[in-house]
Amino acid sequence: MHRYSEMLGKWFSFLCAGLVIVLTLSIIYFISTKGLSTFFVNGVSIKEFLFGTLWWPDRPSEQGGPVVGSFPFILGSIIVSFLAVCLSAPLSVIVAVFIAEIAPGWGQRVIQPAIELLAGIPSVVYGYIGLSVLVPFIRNHLGGQGFSIMAGFLVLSVMILPTIISVSTDSLRALPEQWKHAAFALGSTRWQTIRMVLVPAARSGIITGVVLGLARAFGEALAVQMVIGNVRKIPASILDPVTTLTSAITMDMGYTIMGSLWNNALWSMALILLLMSFFFILTIRLVSRRGVIQ
Repeated sequence: MHRYSEMLGKWFSFLCAGLVIVLTLSIIYFISTKGLSTFFVNGVSIKEFLFGTLWWPDRPSEQGGPVVGSFPFILGSIIVSFLAVCLSAPLSVIVAVFIAEIAPGWGQRVIQPAIELLAGIPSVVYGYIGLSVLVPFIRNHLGGQGFSIMAGFLVLSVMILPTIISVSTDSLRALPEQWKHAAFALGSTRWQTIRMVLVPAARSGIITGVVLGLARAFGEALAVQMVIGNVRKIPASILDPVTTLTSAITMDMGYTIMGSLWNNALWSMALILLLMSFFFILTIRLVSRRGVIQ
């Protein structure tokens, strides 16, 4: 009886694993076939789609037909995401070091739930706070309309804090205790031990957390959409409105007909997001492998 139960559990596990693989491959196949239709069915060149700046998929342009240039969307996603990571990554590492190495027991019991609370707040709440507080502040004190790149990356930087902090904290806590004791035995101060031993030793985990935060920022739609203005043009400053790939997809998906150029172009942007996810996953694997080798 025990043998049959073990075999049943084994085959059930294989079935679940196979189901996950089939679902993943099906999603990749579906998005790829729909996204590539823009180029192989509608005849749009890859160069025009990736580097074109005009987005007129529903009406003829001066060139004689609909134009689906997604460069403003791609550029907006890159700018907003990378600025958010540049702001939140140093702050997250500092907080992680404080939690893992400096904070007393009661401090950890207070900070950890606060970080988990930040992670549990829905995206629409972040977006609504940014719309109600951040956008008017930028408009009244910094200029512009308030809906801007600045509002977008400030909201995103808060949203990705829990991801980077959690991964960085776990990486610091996973380090052998002997390394810290050896540094103290050599006469290092606490700050020297943190700066020259612990943080460099945990850099693979910290970089993994930063990449995960970047992936979260790149794929966020609702909160960013509420504060960036959703203007389809290349921005000249961080106070200008902009739009992103995810915002364009969510705003336009309800106005398209399945199989049309407009619909296929949106699937092509979804394919770009999928490829970016693959890139982030490969980056994490390479960083983790390099950390293990070292």
